[in-house]
Formats: sequence, structure tokens, C-alpha cells
Amino acid sequence: MGHEVEKAALARQHNIVVTVDNPQEWEERLDLVKQADVAIDFSQPDQVVANIHRCFDMHKPVVVGTTAWQDHFEEIKQRCLAEKQSLFTAPNFSIGMNIMFLLNKQLAKFAEKYGYQLSMAETHHIHKLDKPSGTAVKLANDILAIDHDYDRWSIDTPADHTLFINVTREGEVSGIHSVMAESPADKITLTHEAYNRQGFALGAIAAAEFLIGKTGVFGMEDLFGE
Repeated sequence: MGHEVEKAALARQHNIVVTVDNPQEWEERLDLVKQADVAIDFSQPDQVVANIHRCFDMHKPVVVGTTAWQDHFEEIKQRCLAEKQSLFTAPNFSIGMNIMFLLNKQLAKFAEKYGYQLSMAETHHIHKLDKPSGTAVKLANDILAIDHDYDRWSIDTPADHTLFINVTREGEVSGIHSVMAESPADKITLTHEAYNRQGFALGAIAAAEFLIGKTGVFGMEDLFGE
């Protein structure tokens, strides 16, 4: 993702001040980091929180594309708001995927009303560490907030009142997410398939452009102007 973000930034006439790949490089390249207008983080779940704090220490706006750190979100949010920092975070930066988020909410509403059973599936490349993906978690949580037939989601064996997510890790798949609604009469399937990482990178750059000059916590709904 870092390489894709770099290409997207250059294509939009931005300059890459510095790249940082590990804690040692944070120390070695700190002066260069301070020169940047905004930082974009696509790192690892066990590193992202420390990276955000480092950016906040410098009052550097930061766009976060890394997932599986939501247990720390409230802590980060509180510091961001208290110190008038700038944070943009999203489980998925793809424009197409964010359209699917909207469609998913509509499907959940009608599934509850008309008695459709919901389930999900997601497939990613073998290098992806979090299971399910942050995108799948958002889809699932949006369903739980709307369709009260479900009170939890699980990637284990399907159970009553549990939204089942079938997770697959194979090859170099960029990302496939599906939501299925099934009744005795028919089946509806919403699917988003990413062909590559270009769409995610472009969304991250658009988020960085949006974040300049703002303070607070933002997401894709803010970028879309909702």
C-alpha cells in the first residue's frame, strides 16, 4: 500500500517528504517527518497506535488506513479532540466500497422488515493479518445496528441471532466482500471486488488533501460531504 500511496500522491502533484518503515527510521528521519504537511499510515495493527501518537506529538495531521486497532479508538479520539489534533480514519478508502456501505444499510433494513436471513463473506490475500477485515467488521456492525434479529457477529460456526462471516485468505486477492440476504423465495447478494490497491491509495490521498487545515476526527462520510 505504501508504494501505491506514493504513486497516487505523485500523480496528484504532491511531494513525498519521507517514508518510514520501522521505529528506528522514526528516530533517524524525524526532522524530515516534521517537514511534512500530513502523514499517511498504512502500517501494522501493532504499530499504528504508536505511529498516531508520534504524529500527535508533532501536531502532524494523520490519515490512518491501517485496521484492527479499534480497541484504542476512543483513547486516540479523546487525545485528538482535547489537543485539537487532526485524524482521518476509515476501514476502507475505496469509493466503490463506501457506496457498498450505503447499500448494505438499506439491505439490512429491508432484510429485517421482510424476514431475510443475512450472512457475509470476505476474501483477502494471504498476507493480511486481521480476520475478519476492518471492512467486514464495519459491514457487520452496520447490520447489527439496523437489523435487530442479530446481536453479534462471528467467524466461527453459524448460530442463532449471530451474523456469520465466512473468512478466506488466499493468493494475492486485493479484497472481496459480500453480503447475502436469503429467504425461502430468493437470494440477494451485494459484492464489492477490488481489482487492485489503486482505489484505496487514491482515497487516502483525497483524505489527506481534505484533512489539511482541519482539526477533529473525520471519516469517509465527511469526505463525501454527508
